[in-house]
Amino acid sequence: MTSFVFITGGVVSSLGKGITSACLGAILEARGLSISMIKLDPYINVDPGTMSPFQHGEVFVTHDGTETDLDLGHYERFVRTAKGGRNSNFTTGRIYETVIAKERRGDYLGATVQVIPHITDEIKRSIMKGAGDADICLVEIGGTVGDIESLPFLEAIRQMSVDHGHDRVVYVHLTLVPYIATSAEIKTKPTQHSVKELRSIGIQPDILVCRSEKPLPDEQRKKIALFTNVREDAVISAYDVDDLYKIPTIMHKQGLDDIVARQLRLDLPAADLSEWDSIVEAKQNWQTEVNVALVGKYVDLRDSYISLREALLHGGIHTRTRVNVHYFDAEQIEEQGDGCLHGMDGIVVPGGFGDRGIEGMIQTVRYVRENNVPYLGICLGMQVAVIEAARNLAGLDGAMSTEFDKNTPHPVIALITEWQTQSGSVEQRDEQSDLGGTMRLGAQAISLAKGSLAATNYGKTSIEERHRHRYEVNNNYRARLEAAGMRFSGTSVDDLVEMVEIADHPWFLASQFHPEFTSNPRDGHPLFIGFITAARQHHEGAVLRVAEA
Repeated sequence: MTSFVFITGGVVSSLGKGITSACLGAILEARGLSISMIKLDPYINVDPGTMSPFQHGEVFVTHDGTETDLDLGHYERFVRTAKGGRNSNFTTGRIYETVIAKERRGDYLGATVQVIPHITDEIKRSIMKGAGDADICLVEIGGTVGDIESLPFLEAIRQMSVDHGHDRVVYVHLTLVPYIATSAEIKTKPTQHSVKELRSIGIQPDILVCRSEKPLPDEQRKKIALFTNVREDAVISAYDVDDLYKIPTIMHKQGLDDIVARQLRLDLPAADLSEWDSIVEAKQNWQTEVNVALVGKYVDLRDSYISLREALLHGGIHTRTRVNVHYFDAEQIEEQGDGCLHGMDGIVVPGGFGDRGIEGMIQTVRYVRENNVPYLGICLGMQVAVIEAARNLAGLDGAMSTEFDKNTPHPVIALITEWQTQSGSVEQRDEQSDLGGTMRLGAQAISLAKGSLAATNYGKTSIEERHRHRYEVNNNYRARLEAAGMRFSGTSVDDLVEMVEIADHPWFLASQFHPEFTSNPRDGHPLFIGFITAARQHHEGAVLRVAEA
């Protein structure tokens, strides 16, 4: 029988509810429990798939192809048993969409449809679907207590305690305990008011996780416990650390998992956090460091590339390499040239949509190809690699993707319907431009060519990776591109291009899929481990050349 832990947030947003939830899940998993994790988002969008990365950050894609909140990426990086999917992320929009569809079908038998009980009942049904048969389901409620948007979700989780009994439900509330530098004081009042707001809704938190710059002193811990009716040992200090992967051990040492187990009346073995300790130890004992450039469209909001950044760091953990990630706006390279990339040991071009900065990305690919800098292209990063090769190796002037130029003379990247019926005429491509626009989403099987760099890095020729894109490499140009030196080293079961390489380059790999979504700190990912290894070799070669000079 599944038990539930509900994680809410107060005072301000972006305190780290996702990280807190993921770390608690990691500790409970380390005590032998199976974990499922759900994110409830108050926004009215049905899912984050159409939201701007500048507003929402990364869209994380699950194995089954669901576009979800970035916190699901945290969950999968920390908790092996928490494999997200369609029932792991519910928004206000999706809940209302379901309820309205039921009303239109007559499922409510003519009743007046209301927030209580219809919306709250649908939220509870969604939670039960997402919980599955896990021992514990952790449910994070997005937003901040006091926001009007989150009230139905809070009412629903309040009812869960009544429905299932309080010995199957734990409420964790994350708050901010600010430090006022001018008076050198730690202020507990915001936490007190946040708990007061939560209690007015009918929820008494069992555990408080208090975010602060420094560890919470005993005096403030006692004060918070007294004014919030929470046990003193259940006031957890979540202070700033220099490494996210230290947090499971920090929380375990404060007894967070013991409090949850006590509330749920669970007799559990001791937590084995040796893997997390090994990760922290590896990051404290680097053998060398490399500088990696990330050339993208959304670099002003680093959360737009959070899984990619973490995957690069995971590659560093498994090669004992400090990875310094430098962010460059593709438009900057387009306008100012590639000078800013000089001195980089490896370059990554990630996914993205729209034509902004595309020429800067193409220029970046030419730079890495001509200067033998290790390159990892992901999704759009593979497509611009194909465009660059078409222009500068195969001599196809004006080559482009039809996503950015419908009138290109050489549509080396296009919708499947555009090149499957290709007659070479711009008119026919225009007629087909609105067809075949469905996203290719989720995990799909891929075959790797024997002896390729891709197969060497994976150590096998059959893999499965997650996708999120519409446009594909135009198979009508593959022969000309191969003759010019590009190798198509990975293909799907229906012969779509999945990976490309440059034959005479020391390490040039690009994938149509998103390998960052399956990387985690304990296991890493073969592409990122291989890329960082190549960046190390490039760095060591550069150091040697400088020394010889």
